[in-house]
Amino acid sequence: MQLLRKIAYPFALIYGLVVHVRNYLYDINVFSSTSFNTPTICVGNLSVGGTGKTPMIEFLIRTFCKQYRIAVLSRGYRRKSSGFQMANAASTVAQLGDEPFQIYRNYPNTIVAVDADRANGIERLENEQQPEMILLDDAFQHRKVKASCNILLTAFDNLYSEDTFLPTGSLRDSKNQAKRAHIIVVTKCPSKISNKDKLGIRTLLNPSAKVPVLFASFGYDHFVDADGIKLNLEAIEHKKVALVTGIANAGHLLRHLNTLNLNFDHLEYADHHLYKNEDVRKFNTYDIVLTTQKDFVKLEAKVDRLYYLGVRHQFLNEEDQLIKQLILTIIKRRHEPLT
Repeated sequence: MQLLRKIAYPFALIYGLVVHVRNYLYDINVFSSTSFNTPTICVGNLSVGGTGKTPMIEFLIRTFCKQYRIAVLSRGYRRKSSGFQMANAASTVAQLGDEPFQIYRNYPNTIVAVDADRANGIERLENEQQPEMILLDDAFQHRKVKASCNILLTAFDNLYSEDTFLPTGSLRDSKNQAKRAHIIVVTKCPSKISNKDKLGIRTLLNPSAKVPVLFASFGYDHFVDADGIKLNLEAIEHKKVALVTGIANAGHLLRHLNTLNLNFDHLEYADHHLYKNEDVRKFNTYDIVLTTQKDFVKLEAKVDRLYYLGVRHQFLNEEDQLIKQLILTIIKRRHEPLT
C-alpha cells in the first residue's frame, strides 16, 4: 500500500495543481459565476462520495416542502440520457440516474430534474416550473453557479481536513475551498458525541469563526420491499442472505448491520455500479437480498426477495431546527424575504 501511494503521489500533486489553478481563476473572476433569482441551496463535499448528500437533500425536502415549492437539480451521474431531463411518472433510472430517481420516488410532489450544466438546469427550472427554492445536489465544485447557501458535508470518520488529493486520498477539491461554505455538517457521527470531541473536530476543520459546524448521525429504517412490507429479521436468521452495495463507503452500514447480529455475504461494488445480468443471476441464488435504496431502484424488477434499508440524517441536540433557521437567514441576505 505504501508503495502504491508513493507511485500515485506525483499524480496527486498534478491533480491538486489543476484544482488550485481552476479555483484561483474563479476567485479572481477570470472564470465567472452566475447568481439566480431563485434561492439555491447547494449540498456538496470536497471528497468523492460517502458523506450522505442524498439523505441531506431529502432532509431539506422534508424541512421546507410544506412552505415552499421545491425543485431538486442533480447531474444524474451515470444516467444514459443527456441534457436537461425532468422527472415524471414515466421516468426510469436510466433516464435520471439512481439518486435523482430515488428522490423523485420518495417525494413525487417535488420537482426533480437532471442536467450536467447546472446553470442551464436552473434557468430551465425557473422558466418552466417557477420553484421557490432549488436544491443543488453535489454541486459544490460546480462554480459556474453561485449558490445562495452552500452546505458542505464531511464524514466523521474521514474529515476533509485529514484527507489528501486523489488518487492517494479521496479529495477532489482543495481543503481551502471550505471557505465558501456557509454551513458545515459533520455526518455519520456516533449518536452520542461529547462537546470536547465536537470542539476537537471544529479545531481540525478550522473554519471561519462565523461558519457554524453542525453534527448529525445516520438513522436507519427497517428493511422493506417495494410494497413497504417490513422484513422480519428473525425470520431470516437461518436464510442465505446477501448484502449488495454499490455506494462510496459501506462501512457505516456494515457496522449498523453487525449490531443486528445478521449473518450475510457482503457483495460490494463501486459507487453507482450498473448491475449486469451475471450480477443479477448471482443475487438470485440467495434466499434474501438486502441493499440500499439507491441500489434497490436499479434491481427491483430483476431480483427476487429484494429489500432495501432507508437512511436519514438525524441532527444531534435538535440542530435540525438550527440548520433550518440558519439557511433561511443566509438566503434572506441575498433575496427578498421568503414568506
